[in-house]
Formats: sequence, C-alpha cells, structure tokens
Amino acid sequence: MGSLELYKAKKLKEEEYTGDGSVDFDGQPAIRDRTGKWSAGTIILLNQGLATLAFYGVEVNLVLFLTRVLQQDNAEAANTVSKWTGTVYIFSLLGAFLSDSYWGRYKTCAIFQAIFVIGLVLLSLSTQVFFLKPGGCGDETTKCNMHSSWELRLFYFSIYMVALGNGGYQPNTATFGADQFDKGDPKEGYSKAAFFSYFYLALNIGELFSNTILLYFEDEGLWALGFWASTASATLALLLFLGGTKRYRHFKPSGNPLSRISQVLVAAIKKCSVRIPPDEDAANLYEPEGSKNGARKMLHTQGIKFLDRAAFVTAQDEEELKKSEHKNNPWRLCSISQVEEVKCILRLLPIWLCTIIYSVVFTQMASIFVEQGDAMNTQISTFRIPAASISCFNLLSVALFIVLYRRVVDPAVRLVRKDSKGLTELQRMGIGLVIAVMAMVSAGIVEWYRLKYARRDCKQCQGSSTLSILWQVPQYGLIGASEVFMYVGQLEFFNAQAPEGLKSFGSALCMTSISLGNYVSSLLVSIVMKISTEDNVPGWIPGNLNRGHLDRFYFLLAGLTAVDLVIYVGCASWYKNIKFRGEEEDDEEDYDEV
Repeated sequence: MGSLELYKAKKLKEEEYTGDGSVDFDGQPAIRDRTGKWSAGTIILLNQGLATLAFYGVEVNLVLFLTRVLQQDNAEAANTVSKWTGTVYIFSLLGAFLSDSYWGRYKTCAIFQAIFVIGLVLLSLSTQVFFLKPGGCGDETTKCNMHSSWELRLFYFSIYMVALGNGGYQPNTATFGADQFDKGDPKEGYSKAAFFSYFYLALNIGELFSNTILLYFEDEGLWALGFWASTASATLALLLFLGGTKRYRHFKPSGNPLSRISQVLVAAIKKCSVRIPPDEDAANLYEPEGSKNGARKMLHTQGIKFLDRAAFVTAQDEEELKKSEHKNNPWRLCSISQVEEVKCILRLLPIWLCTIIYSVVFTQMASIFVEQGDAMNTQISTFRIPAASISCFNLLSVALFIVLYRRVVDPAVRLVRKDSKGLTELQRMGIGLVIAVMAMVSAGIVEWYRLKYARRDCKQCQGSSTLSILWQVPQYGLIGASEVFMYVGQLEFFNAQAPEGLKSFGSALCMTSISLGNYVSSLLVSIVMKISTEDNVPGWIPGNLNRGHLDRFYFLLAGLTAVDLVIYVGCASWYKNIKFRGEEEDDEEDYDEV
C-alpha cells in the first residue's frame, strides 16, 4: 500500500471516531456519525423541559399545599419548604459524586429520574386518596381535615423522594448533554457552546408552563390533577431519555475523586522539604504512559507550585519505581494529571465564590420582588395582575436574550474580532454581574417612586401605591438578561474547566451557588433588619413596606454586586485555563480577558 493510501486510511480512521475519548453504549469508541450530536442533544433538551415542568409543578405551590391541605401555619410551611429546597441542592452533590466516581452520567440520570417518577406517583396517589378530604377542599376557601401521623409520614417520604430524584440527576443532565459534542471538532465545538444556552432555555420554558398552567390548577384546589400532570410529564421525560439510549456518547467514570485529591495533598506534604529549582519544567515530574479510563492527560501549568512536589521524582522515588516495575505509590508520587486536577479545583473556587453574590440578587425575584409588587397598583383596567405572575417577564426575557445572543451578539463579536471565539465564558459572566447591578439600581428607583405615591398609614397595604406594577418589568427583564450571561456562562465554564473526572461536580457547583445565595440573602436581610430597626425605627424591610426603605436594600445589593464584580475581575485575570496534551496552543481560549 502506498503512502497516499496509508494517509487516506489514517484520515478515515480519525474522522470515523470522536477525538475526545467518548464511547458508545457498548463501551466501544464512539463513531462520530452514529452517536451524539444534536440527535442525542435534542432528546436531552426535551427531557430537561419536561422534567423541569414536573418539578416546578410541585415546588411552585408547595407552601400553599402545606397551609391549605396539611393545615400548617405560614411560618411552619415556609420552614418546611426551605428545608426541602435545600435538600434538593444537597442531593445534587450526591448525584454528581456517584456519576463522576462510579455510575457514569447515563446510569445516574436514569436511576434518579426513576426515583423522581416514583416520588411523584406516591405524592399524586396519596393526595388523591388521603389528603383531599372532604372532597373539593384545598382551595382558597375550603380547608381540609386534619391528617394522621402515618399519612403525614407518607407525604414527607414522597416529597423527599422527589427531592432526591430531581437533585440527583439535575447536575448530570447538562453535563451529559455536553458530552454529546466533541469540542475538538469545530462544528461540534460550536454546537456544544450553543447547547448550554438551549439547555437553560428548555429549563425556563418548563418553568413557564408550570408557573401558568399547573399553578392555575393547584391554586383552584385541583391538587391531584396538578400532581398527576407533573407525574405524566416526568414519566414522559424518562421514557424519552431511555428511548435515546443507543444514540448517546459516554465517558467512563474515573473513580473516587476524594482519594485522588487526598493522595496529592499527602504526597506534597511528605515532600515539603524537597526543593524544586525555580526554572524546573515538567521533565522531572512523573507522568506514566497510558491513561486511566481513556481520560486525556493534562499538561503541567505554573502556579500553586507547592503541589508540584507530589509529582516531583526524587532519588527515593526512582528507586521505588525500579523495584516495582514502574508502578508508583500514589500516596508518595502522583502523576502530573492528578496534580493538575487538584490545581484546577483550587483555581475554580474563587470564581465560584464570586457567583454567590449574584445568586443573592437572583433570589430576590421569588421573595422581595413579589412583596414589592403586591404593594403596587395591580389593576389594569378591570383585570387584577397577581404580583407573582410578573415573573413571567423574567422567563420571556431569558428566552429573548438567549436567541439574541446566539443569533446576533455572538456572530457580531466573532465578526469584529475576526476569529471564531466570540466572548469567553468568564467575559460573559462578568457582563452578567454588570447587568445585575443595573437590575438592582432599577428596582431601587422603582421602589423610591412607589414610596412616593404610597399610603403610609395603611393596615392592609396590598395595592397601597398608585404606581403600576408594570414598572417592575424592567427589573425582571434585566435579571433575565443577566441570567443568560451569568448562569449559561457559568454552566459552560465549569463544564469546560472542570477536570474530566469531575464534570458533574462542576455542574453541581452551579446549583450550590444558588442554594448558598438563598442562605446569604436570608442572613443579609436579618443583619439589615437588626441594624436598621434600632431606636424604634421600623427598619428597611418591615411588614408594612410603606414605612420602610426597601429602596436602600436594593441599592445595598447593587453596591455589593459592584464590589463583587471588582473582585471577580481580579480572580478571572488570575485564572489559568485547563490544558490537555495534544491541544494546540493557538486553539486555547484566553480566559484572562474579562
């Protein structure tokens, strides 16, 4: 065979299989044209939309179910929902750990979605059979009977199964969808970036349907119908997911990451007295031939040099390698890839911490924005707009800005820069913080005018200001625009920059950022009220908002977010992106630009 034929055969082989180490359902190297891409990605997007509809069908009105059906008071119901929501995010870490370590993303998604469906079936069945007594109870006027202890235990068991199922699979879905695209291929690399935008769009569309159709059913007391609709949506999502089994690309799990991280730290501490020359390169750092589970090897980077000691080959290490036929003791000598995995995690943490303040801003939509809207003029002609329904403008804004970014902004930036990169993830997250500052300033200005036209001596202050609730639309719209840049960019960033054995953990970080944002928001409100209510002053956020200064709280959030932006720019400038062996230097994105 001539050299031309050999070249063609080699080229054909390169084109036939993916270049990122992914495998098919049978564990064989994935064939590019038979697996993954949008045929698999679209299934995962539809799955996400249906599963989100099912979850928010329970979450959005759970506090009303607790008060109207289970007879809890407002404080007890709010506490129950807070604990339940926090548990969802805790279970996301469990799902990420099992996925990255042992099960892989497909198996983890399938198992936890099945648990999700079972939990919804139990919730729907128990609601229909046990809780809605007398018939027709559970609406705004008719209270339900008291329930036995075993009925309440059944209820809590079912909703925590829902929490386990949703939390366990949620961080793996986005990552598994991204697995369907090979970043090394130019076309698939572009599709991979687009997938995260459409994933977030699918999530918001599912939430929009649950916040309108299912919310209406449940608000009218049709609890069983609403829960069964959620169950049907989750079941369809699971069947759709399983139907695409043969189309998916997979990455093999990499084992327990906690042991790998511990080995690097222990090995580095054992060699703390070893002096590494300042100009030392990777030549004397350990990197065995071959790779575990087909994972790509990471290149050595400068910085956090103390950890390099774990991979530095000493004379003692050389002796042990000769005796053991080049098998290293991982608690004394680690590979470069293993050390770089720990470095990567340490570099991600400052970026992640900077996203928590943004999540504080994001959580205001579900609480203080609604309270502010409820004290405004909610009448449009003869129609009354529920304060919580204005959040639909946020969802519409997310959909609009995702389309605008993918179709207008991104192509324009590529054209101006005359390259194929567009805005980096870190740049987009920085833009998200800027827009978040604008949103809080907008909310503060609206509140200032609301107070100007409000009756301060009211007892029932619903609709006590003549300022129309439609003036809240800009702040909801700006939050939606910021989500597109921050949360989509965050999903994309953590997926691209997390080590290959911790991809699902990277997605779980996004969820825990939102969870911590809720806790920090509650803490901040408590601190503000404690400081501002001294000397018999009602405080910034009293029960009667017309006697407070909610505008100052919004401006405080704007200031904190601006400070967070400055810190974020510093962290992003310091950040060094992950590097894999075989990647071209000129193909790397510049993550230092913000």
